[in-house]
Amino acid sequence: MKFHLLTLFFLLSTFLFAQDGSSEHDHSTHDHSTHDHSAMTEMDSSHHSMSHGFIPIGIMGNMHHKGFMLSIKHGRMKMDGNILDGKNISDSEILGMRNPLSNMPANLSIVPKNMEMKMTMIDAMYAPSNNFTFMLMAIYVSKDMNLSSFSPMMARNLVGQFSTSASDLSSFTLNGLFNINQTDNSKWHGEIALKESIGKNDSTAMALTPMGKKMKMIMPYAMQLGDNSTSLIFGLTNLRELGEGIFLGNQLKRKIVVSEADWSFGDATELSSWIQYSLSKTLSISSRLKFVDTDSLSGRNPLIMAPVQTANPNNYGGKELHLGLGMNLNLDLLPGGKDTIGIEILKPLDQDKNNLQMKTDYQIIIGYQKSL
Repeated sequence: MKFHLLTLFFLLSTFLFAQDGSSEHDHSTHDHSTHDHSAMTEMDSSHHSMSHGFIPIGIMGNMHHKGFMLSIKHGRMKMDGNILDGKNISDSEILGMRNPLSNMPANLSIVPKNMEMKMTMIDAMYAPSNNFTFMLMAIYVSKDMNLSSFSPMMARNLVGQFSTSASDLSSFTLNGLFNINQTDNSKWHGEIALKESIGKNDSTAMALTPMGKKMKMIMPYAMQLGDNSTSLIFGLTNLRELGEGIFLGNQLKRKIVVSEADWSFGDATELSSWIQYSLSKTLSISSRLKFVDTDSLSGRNPLIMAPVQTANPNNYGGKELHLGLGMNLNLDLLPGGKDTIGIEILKPLDQDKNNLQMKTDYQIIIGYQKSL
């Protein structure tokens, strides 16, 4: 029910607040003689602020004013514990579940305890005009997971704990963003992107088996840095100024896998609605609702068959609702245009993940943007 309410909220807010309010500005279109240079400068400044400083740092696919912009963002996501169909589940309950990939052992015998994923995104933007922006983004990913192994029979005693990790360049994305409609207080832009996954999809690690032996094996899908897929991303973003220093934003994104190797992470739809409020010329705060609906993993690698939930392709995807709180600082630190430093913290409100999965704890995104 929460997901239906969020979708309804998004559609209503987009409809109600995306109106250009042309009646408020009709006087400006009828008497051009009253527009002096200072008024045009103020309008340009308003459009610039709507596309640069007053969007949460966690929002991707933001149009830039004419010129260059460099950006670096670092995200950290922590997962702790496990859930089955959105409800908490204990280790003993997991150990009582059948191992769907093999009869040896018959039940799941390795339990993920916690996981941390770090993601660094570096992108360069070039806007030949105020109507088009091109962006190239590279993503570096680091993953760490702690797990416990249990004996496969009898009392199911704890055999020991172990950790796996992987890190490397994960993907490149080429984006094209284009202006759809813009007025004094509202802006629509679209996005088309091509994402190429280049991270390894068969990384290995040493694991502690339920028999107490250490063995090198291909890590489950959750620990892989890529899936060797090609995806198309389509986006639509609206930003509207409700009043002086108050902005409402909505963004819809859809990722579709168009080419894959043996397996790939599922298609995904993401909806975000946020309000950003300017406390001063340099400081703004934001509140965001983020909804993500991800399909299950497509395909499989037959060599990934450890008695752990993350080896099952059916234990991926689902629906998640997050609340984000953010802050942006717009400063003049280096020569050129504005410098923006931002942070956003997201906490899950609801997690209706498919089958048995790890539970998301929180996500933090910090970033720096520089206009040139």
